[in-house]
Amino acid sequence: MLTEVKKEIKLVFLSIKYNIMRQMINPLSFTLNVIFMMFNNAAFIVQWIILFSLKDSFGGYGFNEMMLIWGISSMSYGISYILFGGAFNLGQTIENGGLDQYLVTPRNLYYSVISSYSRVSAIGDFLYGLVLCLIFYHKSILLCLLFSIIGASIVKAFAVILNSLAFWITRSDDFANSLLGAFISFSIYPDTVFNKFIRVLMYTVLPVGFAVFLPVNIIMNFNIYYFIIVILFTIMINQISHLVFNKGIRRYSSSNLMVSR
Repeated sequence: MLTEVKKEIKLVFLSIKYNIMRQMINPLSFTLNVIFMMFNNAAFIVQWIILFSLKDSFGGYGFNEMMLIWGISSMSYGISYILFGGAFNLGQTIENGGLDQYLVTPRNLYYSVISSYSRVSAIGDFLYGLVLCLIFYHKSILLCLLFSIIGASIVKAFAVILNSLAFWITRSDDFANSLLGAFISFSIYPDTVFNKFIRVLMYTVLPVGFAVFLPVNIIMNFNIYYFIIVILFTIMINQISHLVFNKGIRRYSSSNLMVSR
């Protein structure tokens, strides 16, 4: 059992390595993609500098805390797209019959699909977030990296759950992309600036609270109970993503003919 797990992990990382190397065939294009994404993200710092020149806090957060939110959010998003980019394309893969090529391999289907693609520009997201954490919260950098990995796992699981709807609903990728877009948009602002209803959504429909806000609060003021809650939620949502994906596979037929079995 342990040998099989080690083998699967090795295959996943080999797949990720191959994806990145394939996109590095043109080094200049690869480098520019990463740099432009970093500069694109860095442009938003200007708006926060202007805002905090007018007021001391935003939703109870100071400038350093805001940069921590952006750092955790950017690193989580970057890691998820680097390691599990296929999770975000899963809906299209299902609808165009692209799962066929994975069904004939002896590998774990779930991990074969989600590790089949890596977005180069996401490296820029990760590096941008890492720089922010190193500058503003360097004493907690290990916690920042830990929660970024946890956050990436939550983002990946959420993407799999949403995109797996394509097993039951055609053209569901637009709906999935909308919710993922909302997830990212809400993750870069303090949850305290939203009303109670929106905050409830952030901890239920959109699990951004567990991916970003609770981790940020733990880093600022460590709380073992919040830490355990984040870990348990991460395990739960990943288990749900496996369950939904495997349930959907039973409906999948070659060339995207959906049938009930």
